[in-house]
Amino acid sequence: AIMQSVVRKTEQEMKRAIEAAVKNFNSVRTGRASVSLVEGILVNYHGTMPPLNQLAGLAVPERRLITIQPWDPSAVSAIEKAILKSDLGITPGNDGKVIRLAVPSLTEERRKELVKVIHKMAEEGRVVIRNHRRDANDALKKKEKAKEVSEDDGRKGTEQIQELTNKMIKNLDEFLAKKEKEIIEF
Repeated sequence: AIMQSVVRKTEQEMKRAIEAAVKNFNSVRTGRASVSLVEGILVNYHGTMPPLNQLAGLAVPERRLITIQPWDPSAVSAIEKAILKSDLGITPGNDGKVIRLAVPSLTEERRKELVKVIHKMAEEGRVVIRNHRRDANDALKKKEKAKEVSEDDGRKGTEQIQELTNKMIKNLDEFLAKKEKEIIEF
Protein backbone atom coordinates (compact mmCIF):
# COMPACT_ATOMS: atom_id res chain seq x y z
CA ALA A 1 0.00 0.00 0.00
CA ILE A 2 2.86 2.36 0.83
CA MET A 3 4.60 1.39 -2.42
CA GLN A 4 1.40 2.07 -4.43
CA SER A 5 0.97 5.49 -2.85
CA VAL A 6 4.54 6.42 -3.87
CA VAL A 7 3.84 5.21 -7.41
CA ARG A 8 0.50 7.08 -7.58
CA LYS A 9 1.99 10.32 -6.27
CA THR A 10 4.86 10.04 -8.76
CA GLU A 11 2.45 9.44 -11.62
CA GLN A 12 0.48 12.59 -10.74
CA GLU A 13 3.67 14.66 -10.54
CA MET A 14 4.88 13.31 -13.90
CA LYS A 15 1.51 14.06 -15.50
CA ARG A 16 1.78 17.63 -14.23
CA ALA A 17 5.23 17.89 -15.82
CA ILE A 18 3.74 16.80 -19.16
CA GLU A 19 0.85 19.28 -18.83
CA ALA A 20 3.35 22.07 -18.17
CA ALA A 21 5.41 21.10 -21.23
CA VAL A 22 2.30 20.95 -23.43
CA LYS A 23 1.24 24.37 -22.17
CA ASN A 24 4.68 25.65 -23.18
CA PHE A 25 4.34 24.01 -26.62
CA ASN A 26 0.98 25.72 -27.09
CA SER A 27 2.51 29.13 -26.50
CA VAL A 28 4.85 28.59 -29.46
CA ARG A 29 3.45 30.14 -32.60
CA THR A 30 3.09 27.97 -35.66
CA GLY A 31 1.76 29.20 -38.99
CA ARG A 32 -1.68 28.11 -37.83
CA ALA A 33 -3.93 30.58 -36.03
CA SER A 34 -5.00 29.51 -32.55
CA VAL A 35 -6.68 31.38 -29.71
CA SER A 36 -4.04 29.94 -27.34
CA LEU A 37 -1.58 32.40 -28.94
CA VAL A 38 -3.45 35.41 -27.56
CA GLU A 39 -5.80 34.35 -24.75
CA GLY A 40 -3.21 34.91 -22.02
CA ILE A 41 -1.96 38.33 -23.18
CA LEU A 42 -2.44 40.79 -20.32
CA VAL A 43 -4.30 43.98 -21.22
CA ASN A 44 -4.08 47.25 -19.31
CA TYR A 45 -7.81 47.82 -18.92
CA HIS A 46 -8.89 50.69 -16.64
CA GLY A 47 -5.90 50.11 -14.36
CA THR A 48 -6.36 46.34 -14.06
CA MET A 49 -4.45 43.68 -16.05
CA PRO A 50 -6.91 40.95 -17.07
CA PRO A 51 -5.92 38.35 -19.68
CA LEU A 52 -7.39 38.97 -23.13
CA ASN A 53 -9.85 36.05 -22.91
CA GLN A 54 -11.64 37.87 -20.07
CA LEU A 55 -12.15 41.01 -22.18
CA ALA A 56 -13.13 39.63 -25.55
CA GLY A 57 -14.54 36.79 -27.59
CA LEU A 58 -11.76 35.00 -29.44
CA ALA A 59 -12.25 33.01 -32.63
CA VAL A 60 -10.36 31.46 -35.52
CA PRO A 61 -12.69 31.80 -38.51
CA GLU A 62 -9.91 30.81 -40.95
CA ARG A 63 -6.66 28.88 -40.70
CA ARG A 64 -4.52 32.02 -40.59
CA LEU A 65 -6.89 34.47 -38.91
CA ILE A 66 -7.71 35.23 -35.29
CA THR A 67 -10.59 37.58 -34.51
CA ILE A 68 -10.90 39.37 -31.19
CA GLN A 69 -14.24 40.91 -30.33
CA PRO A 70 -14.02 43.04 -27.17
CA TRP A 71 -17.18 43.02 -25.06
CA ASP A 72 -16.46 46.68 -24.36
CA PRO A 73 -15.68 48.46 -27.66
CA SER A 74 -13.70 51.11 -25.76
CA ALA A 75 -11.13 48.40 -25.00
CA VAL A 76 -10.07 48.04 -28.66
CA SER A 77 -7.02 50.32 -28.44
CA ALA A 78 -5.86 48.88 -25.09
CA ILE A 79 -6.08 45.37 -26.57
CA GLU A 80 -4.16 46.44 -29.68
CA LYS A 81 -1.43 48.00 -27.52
CA ALA A 82 -1.13 44.78 -25.50
CA ILE A 83 -0.83 42.69 -28.68
CA LEU A 84 1.86 44.99 -30.07
CA LYS A 85 3.77 44.82 -26.76
CA SER A 86 3.55 41.00 -26.63
CA ASP A 87 6.17 38.86 -28.37
CA LEU A 88 3.60 37.65 -30.88
CA GLY A 89 5.08 39.73 -33.68
CA ILE A 90 1.76 40.33 -35.46
CA THR A 91 0.37 43.79 -36.14
CA PRO A 92 -3.37 43.90 -35.41
CA GLY A 93 -5.96 45.56 -37.62
CA ASN A 94 -9.49 46.61 -36.60
CA ASP A 95 -12.74 48.09 -37.88
CA GLY A 96 -13.56 49.81 -34.59
CA LYS A 97 -15.36 46.75 -33.22
CA VAL A 98 -13.37 43.65 -34.14
CA ILE A 99 -9.60 43.22 -34.07
CA ARG A 100 -8.13 40.96 -36.73
CA LEU A 101 -4.78 39.20 -36.54
CA ALA A 102 -3.48 37.69 -39.75
CA VAL A 103 -1.02 34.96 -38.79
CA PRO A 104 1.80 34.96 -41.34
CA SER A 105 3.33 31.71 -42.51
CA LEU A 106 6.72 30.92 -41.04
CA THR A 107 10.01 31.12 -42.90
CA GLU A 108 12.07 27.94 -43.12
CA GLU A 109 14.64 29.46 -40.77
CA ARG A 110 12.00 30.42 -38.21
CA ARG A 111 10.53 26.90 -38.36
CA LYS A 112 13.96 25.41 -37.56
CA GLU A 113 14.36 27.84 -34.64
CA LEU A 114 10.94 26.93 -33.25
CA VAL A 115 11.64 23.21 -33.56
CA LYS A 116 14.79 23.78 -31.47
CA VAL A 117 12.75 25.74 -28.92
CA ILE A 118 10.16 23.00 -28.44
CA HIS A 119 12.87 20.32 -28.28
CA LYS A 120 14.44 22.29 -25.42
CA MET A 121 11.02 22.54 -23.72
CA ALA A 122 10.55 18.79 -24.11
CA GLU A 123 14.00 18.09 -22.67
CA GLU A 124 13.15 20.25 -19.64
CA GLY A 125 9.99 18.17 -19.22
CA ARG A 126 11.98 14.92 -19.45
CA VAL A 127 14.40 16.19 -16.79
CA VAL A 128 11.47 16.95 -14.45
CA ILE A 129 10.05 13.46 -15.07
CA ARG A 130 13.44 11.86 -14.36
CA ASN A 131 13.78 13.92 -11.18
CA HIS A 132 10.41 12.58 -10.01
CA ARG A 133 11.68 9.04 -10.77
CA ARG A 134 14.78 9.67 -8.65
CA ASP A 135 12.72 11.12 -5.78
CA ALA A 136 10.33 8.16 -5.87
CA ASN A 137 13.18 5.64 -5.89
CA ASP A 138 14.84 7.44 -2.97
CA ALA A 139 11.55 7.40 -1.06
CA LEU A 140 11.18 3.65 -1.68
CA LYS A 141 14.78 2.99 -0.52
CA LYS A 142 14.14 4.96 2.68
CA LYS A 143 10.95 3.03 3.37
CA GLU A 144 12.81 -0.24 2.72
CA LYS A 145 15.54 0.74 5.22
CA ALA A 146 12.89 1.70 7.75
CA LYS A 147 11.26 -1.70 7.13
CA GLU A 148 8.03 0.02 6.02
CA VAL A 149 8.13 -1.94 2.75
CA SER A 150 9.71 -5.33 1.97
CA GLU A 151 12.69 -5.64 -0.36
CA ASP A 152 10.35 -7.36 -2.80
CA ASP A 153 7.88 -4.47 -2.77
CA GLY A 154 10.75 -2.01 -3.03
CA ARG A 155 12.01 -3.79 -6.14
CA LYS A 156 8.48 -3.98 -7.61
CA GLY A 157 7.99 -0.29 -6.87
CA THR A 158 11.25 0.64 -8.57
CA GLU A 159 10.23 -1.39 -11.63
CA GLN A 160 6.81 0.28 -11.71
CA ILE A 161 8.41 3.71 -11.39
CA GLN A 162 10.70 2.90 -14.34
CA GLU A 163 7.76 1.70 -16.46
CA LEU A 164 5.90 4.86 -15.51
CA THR A 165 8.91 6.99 -16.44
CA ASN A 166 9.18 5.30 -19.86
CA LYS A 167 5.44 5.73 -20.45
CA MET A 168 5.47 9.41 -19.46
CA ILE A 169 8.51 10.25 -21.58
CA LYS A 170 6.95 8.43 -24.54
CA ASN A 171 3.76 10.43 -23.94
CA LEU A 172 5.72 13.71 -23.84
CA ASP A 173 7.58 12.75 -27.03
CA GLU A 174 4.26 12.12 -28.79
CA PHE A 175 3.11 15.66 -27.90
CA LEU A 176 6.48 16.95 -29.12
CA ALA A 177 6.17 15.11 -32.44
CA LYS A 178 2.66 16.50 -32.94
CA LYS A 179 3.82 20.07 -32.24
CA GLU A 180 6.86 19.65 -34.47
CA LYS A 181 4.61 18.46 -37.31
CA GLU A 182 2.40 21.53 -36.79
CA ILE A 183 5.42 23.83 -37.04
CA ILE A 184 6.84 22.15 -40.12
CA GLU A 185 3.57 21.77 -42.03
CA PHE A 186 2.11 25.25 -41.76
